Amino acid sequence: MHHHPSSQHDVGFDSAVLGGGLPAEVEGLITQAGLVRNDRAQAEPLLHKARELAPSHPATLIAMYRFHFYGHRLKEARSVAQESLSIARSALGQDISVNDEQARFDAATRFYLFALKAYAYLSLRLGDTDTARNTLAELRRLDPQDRVGGGLLTHVLARAEAPDLSDDDFNAPIAHRGWSAP
Repeated sequence: MHHHPSSQHDVGFDSAVLGGGLPAEVEGLITQAGLVRNDRAQAEPLLHKARELAPSHPATLIAMYRFHFYGHRLKEARSVAQESLSIARSALGQDISVNDEQARFDAATRFYLFALKAYAYLSLRLGDTDTARNTLAELRRLDPQDRVGGGLLTHVLARAEAPDLSDDDFNAPIAHRGWSAP
C-alpha cells in the first residue's frame, strides 16, 4: 500500500486494524486490489468480494475506505466511515465509554475512534460542518487525551466556520494543509 506523505490521518486508521480472524482468501483479495488500486473497474469488485466474505471485519472496511479516500471519492469514503462506526458501535455495545488505556491499546476502541475521526474529517471536507462538529464533540468526550489526534480537526473546523479569514490565514501551517481538494 502506498502512502501519500501528508496522509498522517490514514496511518492511524491502519494501526487500528483488528487483524485477527481474517481469512486468507479475503487477505488475498485485499492485496490484489491494492496492486490494481488505480484501476477502479478492477479493484472495486475485488474489494466488494472481500466485504461479502468478511462483511464486518475492520480490515475490509479500512481497505475500502482507503481505496475511496485516495481515489478522491470522499462521499463514498465517508459512507464507509459511517458503516465502520455502526459496526464498531455494535461490537462495543450501546453505552460506549473509553478509558485512556483503551484509547491507546484496545483495537476495537481505536477502530471506533479512528472511524469517528475519519467521519468528522470527511464531513468537514464535504461541507457538512454540523455533522463534523457533533462528531468531533463525541470524539473529544471519548478521547480527552487526544490519543488519535482528532484535536487538530477542531482547528480546521474553526477555520471552515470563519468566512472572514483570508486565504493566507486559511493556509497557515496545519498538518492537514496538504490535503487539497482534487
